[in-house]
Amino acid sequence: MGETSAPGKERIMADSQSGVVERGIADLVAFALGRGLIAEDDITFACNQLFDVLHYEPTGSFVPTAAVRHALHEKPHPPLEQILAALLDDAVARGIIDNGIASRDLLDTRLMGVLTPRPSHVVRGFKRRYEESPEKATDYLYRLALDSDYIRTYRIARDRKWVTPTRYGDLDITINLSKPEKDPKAIAAALERKEGAEPYPRCQLCYENIGYAGRLDHPARQTIRLVPLTLAGERWYLQYSPYVYYNEHCIVLSEHHVPMKIDRTTFVRLMEFVEMFPHYTVGSNADLPIVGGSILTHEHYQGGRYTFAMARAGLREELTFPGFEDVAAGIVNWPMSVIRLDSPDPARIVELADTILRAWRDYSDPSVGVLAYSGATPHNTITPIARRRDGLYELDLVLRNNRTTEEFPLGIFHPHQELHHIKKENIGLIEVMGLAVLPARLLGEMDKLKHVILAGEDPAAYPEIAAHAPWAAEIIARHPAYAPDAVGALDEADAQALDGIIEQEIGAVFAQVLEQCAVFADTDDGARAFKRFVDGVC
Repeated sequence: MGETSAPGKERIMADSQSGVVERGIADLVAFALGRGLIAEDDITFACNQLFDVLHYEPTGSFVPTAAVRHALHEKPHPPLEQILAALLDDAVARGIIDNGIASRDLLDTRLMGVLTPRPSHVVRGFKRRYEESPEKATDYLYRLALDSDYIRTYRIARDRKWVTPTRYGDLDITINLSKPEKDPKAIAAALERKEGAEPYPRCQLCYENIGYAGRLDHPARQTIRLVPLTLAGERWYLQYSPYVYYNEHCIVLSEHHVPMKIDRTTFVRLMEFVEMFPHYTVGSNADLPIVGGSILTHEHYQGGRYTFAMARAGLREELTFPGFEDVAAGIVNWPMSVIRLDSPDPARIVELADTILRAWRDYSDPSVGVLAYSGATPHNTITPIARRRDGLYELDLVLRNNRTTEEFPLGIFHPHQELHHIKKENIGLIEVMGLAVLPARLLGEMDKLKHVILAGEDPAAYPEIAAHAPWAAEIIARHPAYAPDAVGALDEADAQALDGIIEQEIGAVFAQVLEQCAVFADTDDGARAFKRFVDGVC
């Protein structure tokens, strides 16, 4: 765990001017007691464990139970972020850790790990509540993730979020500021690892992360808690994402470190999951590069208690698949190419989904750029999303293709070059469903762009925002009040309004991103091509 766990570290007595550690420990244990992470009988034990983590010897006047009870009844109680920040600052001042982001995160997670209930306790609590209702079980696990600081809510609050109306419905846009940028020391630590040596844990989704102290290039996970599930007869686990891109953003992961795979068993697992947790949506990234999200090495799904824009979208056209007349089907009115299946019988959905997948794996239509293979390399796959709705099981199948060309080296059905100034990364499951997760760089770039436009200057003259210049010209053409020869007449309200205009224009770009990822474009030619595929499925 780095410096904080180095053996033989000298314990350090507080100086007479400061009770930072003792006061901080009392506040932290009082927080844990108030949130039900620990019980009254744990107070002295928790204080002593925390002092040990901080290499600190308390003064003889410190009485844990009295100090914690006093802190518990003190109003207002300081927020967790403030308590931890004071303890971390003190640890930096005493040379226990350096002041890097990675070092601070390792230490505050270790502190909270002392206060987080043991995994067996959590699993029992989850199962007991599940017997009452699935909602009570997930409410318990999610609340624990928040209270233990596994989900750092104060960081999530920094994310910029808004909604952009489009012809496909309202799209959710986020600029993600909660995931900390890479610490230079963490990057160096990763480079120093022996080439070819398999790390432990093998990835951030492996079950072996539970309780792991972390290192500069791998986050600490003393506060993560997972509950076991059985899906398609195999052991899987449910946990929450520390970055919570949407409400109760959960991860469902395989016990085994095996690559992502979309097949019939995938559909079985998704159906079984929404049978267990009917209040959740769950889906899988595709299993090929470019269209498959960021982690393809460990089989996992993502879900949560959230209604995505794609789920709100209606059908553009109803479909009937021969032999599956009992399954309601249709093409979703969505920028990407989506087939929706509904039935009271999940087994029938699985059978039809598997039939569609097998047909799609080998399907080619050169007229729209869809080729199933380049030599032996496959290109076609599916992003599936499952939910329950009005007593039915529902499965959306998003058709994906990852083929590249010289013109589109990052993917034909991928954001094209002219949109990379906003979004260049893979379009995975979350964004397929209509929630944009945009890079943190955009916040500073958009602020700079706004000031350059208001000054009547050319964005191309500023290297940090030059990539946005053609797009900025399009925005100004749609909003001529912000043209260089007109900005002098703007008042303060007009200047403030530019923020909202830029946000909506970003949302419009995201709609274009999704359109460019469609294997069958939302055009007459695309509709005919989509129909050709559907007609050949059964």
